[in-house]
Amino acid sequence: MAPVLVLLLFGVVDFGRLIYIYATLNQAVNEGTRTAIRDSALLPTNSDVETSVKRHAVDVSLANPCPNGPIDTTQIPGSNQGWIYITEPDAPASLETLSPTLENAPGGQMWANSNGTCSATNPAHDHAPIQVTIRYNFVPITPLIQQVTANHIVLSASATYKTEY
Repeated sequence: MAPVLVLLLFGVVDFGRLIYIYATLNQAVNEGTRTAIRDSALLPTNSDVETSVKRHAVDVSLANPCPNGPIDTTQIPGSNQGWIYITEPDAPASLETLSPTLENAPGGQMWANSNGTCSATNPAHDHAPIQVTIRYNFVPITPLIQQVTANHIVLSASATYKTEY
């Protein structure tokens, strides 16, 4: 009977961790998007947004492999790690070339061309919508639940706001 109770106890702990991380990610993307859209003398850049997201994502390890996409849902971040993306809403899963119709970065971001792995950067303007997305790989601590979930549960949180500039 004890093994069943221990498994149940650790399952409850894992579920609590999952809810905590999901709520933290939602708060972080909202704050990151608010940073990306603000109008000021110095418009925000990708690094400003990334810093804001990391500051609000307490106890969560985040990186930024390709900040402006593409958002590749086939790749999974490392164990208990997440990736931050700053893109236009509903960003395509393939590389984008520089185009005036794709505003996928904050307005202070410099124009850039695709380096072959990430999408080209085109700063937002004229109240274009910007989306901040986090994909996070949650790994449970309970061995049996790890086996059932194949060592990962991918959480995704995103927020979309229109720029103020």
